[in-house]
Amino acid sequence: MTSDRLARLRAAALAAFAAISLPPGVAAQAPPAAPAPPAASGEAARHLPADSTTRHSLDLPGRALHFTATAGSLRLTDAQGTPQAEIAYIDYRLDVPEPRRRAVTFALNGGPGAASAWLQLGAMGPWRLPMSGEAGLPSAPPDLLPNAETWLDFTDLVFIDPVGTGFSRFVRPNDELRRRFWSVGGDIRSLAEVIRRWLQKNDRLPSPKFLVGEGYGGFRGPRLVRALQSEQGIGIRGLVLVSPVLDFGQGSAFDPLSMAARLPSMAAAARATAGSLTGAEVAEAEAYAAGDYLTDLLRGERDTEAIARMSERVAALTGLDPALVRRWNGRPPMDEFLRELGRRDGRVASAYDATVTSPDPFPRGAASRHPDPVLDALVAPLTSAILDLYGRRLAWLPEGHGYELLNQRTSREWDWGNGRAPPESVRALREALALDTRLRVLVAHGLFDLVTPYFRTALILRQIPPSVGADRIGVLTYRGGHMFYATDASRAALREEAKALIGGR
Repeated sequence: MTSDRLARLRAAALAAFAAISLPPGVAAQAPPAAPAPPAASGEAARHLPADSTTRHSLDLPGRALHFTATAGSLRLTDAQGTPQAEIAYIDYRLDVPEPRRRAVTFALNGGPGAASAWLQLGAMGPWRLPMSGEAGLPSAPPDLLPNAETWLDFTDLVFIDPVGTGFSRFVRPNDELRRRFWSVGGDIRSLAEVIRRWLQKNDRLPSPKFLVGEGYGGFRGPRLVRALQSEQGIGIRGLVLVSPVLDFGQGSAFDPLSMAARLPSMAAAARATAGSLTGAEVAEAEAYAAGDYLTDLLRGERDTEAIARMSERVAALTGLDPALVRRWNGRPPMDEFLRELGRRDGRVASAYDATVTSPDPFPRGAASRHPDPVLDALVAPLTSAILDLYGRRLAWLPEGHGYELLNQRTSREWDWGNGRAPPESVRALREALALDTRLRVLVAHGLFDLVTPYFRTALILRQIPPSVGADRIGVLTYRGGHMFYATDASRAALREEAKALIGGR
């Protein structure tokens, strides 16, 4: 039997399997294609399958959504046309008479090395995976629910996985390609090209266009706006930054400004853990952090009077033992703070949401060595849920490719640049706002996030003058951590703010 005939038979079998394995009401329009034949000269043997388009209906409170979903990929090549990478994406498009005039939003997670499943299944997509309480444990069933807070009502959605995340992959894996794509600049250029090509492929260039980025995806946001403006000829109407990092120049363990920026989140998490948290308490912590605390930090560790003042006030704000705070000279390290929050019960808190704890596997250890109770716990259920979504609902599941929810190799090998200054996106944000006076920006943080503390972003954005467009930046905080959308009320509130932004209100 010839290889062509085998390929045709395999494609027919895959189509039949997809037809019987899809949930009721889902019709596959493009079954997964057979893998390409083995490639020559070092090219990977398997390619991602052909795009799969399916139709769906979703009953939500007070409304029903009828939409089309496509799971597929876009291949990137070099100037000579040599394939370099295949970028996987999932898009959701509401069935409307005039799609070219409907808003479309592109969503990216961060890391670098994180797939977009976090935003898709946590906040924005038509289906949602519960992430809080016991639903956030590794063995929790990965059952997707209809997402009443989906953004699909008011914008089409495109979730993009940068190369090395999700199913996105290098076609010809080698060190040179990894250095090019896994870098601050190369990452932005490739993503800008993917967005432009998706718009062209789907005849959506006239659509109002928006970007959403979480964490490092928030760092990408302003740079992507500028790259799309200047290199791809694409204008962005609005930008939503979820728990972003805007400047990697902050964050050192010995940087006084970083200590001050993290203190309000420590205080908020400690008060919430104790059972109560008010807006007045948050405001008090912010005023102290940016005032007397920062002043005393700048006096240095040889000023015993400053240390005494800080130790007393920090202990009062965080509920920590005053003797311990004084031992740290009024500068409690993040890891120690996370252990102290639950030490009495043998538990340790998450850096991503300091109100969430799990048993400390080494409670008497001298150093903090433990999986994160939020980030690490969610890897298994979230990966299983996205694989189930791909296979059962979207009829697109690449054979022989693992799904990279968090690619540690990408993070380890990321090229941050060779300049003296750490990378930042504030310059790009200022330029984008100045160039397009219609551009609106929404920045959203969780109060209990110690990885990207909300107050650090607030202090940075305070430096943008009104003449540049500071009045077009909204900064909001929500109860919750880095993935504050895991909390029902916070997820619903974010949706309403995004709806107002995208609707031009």
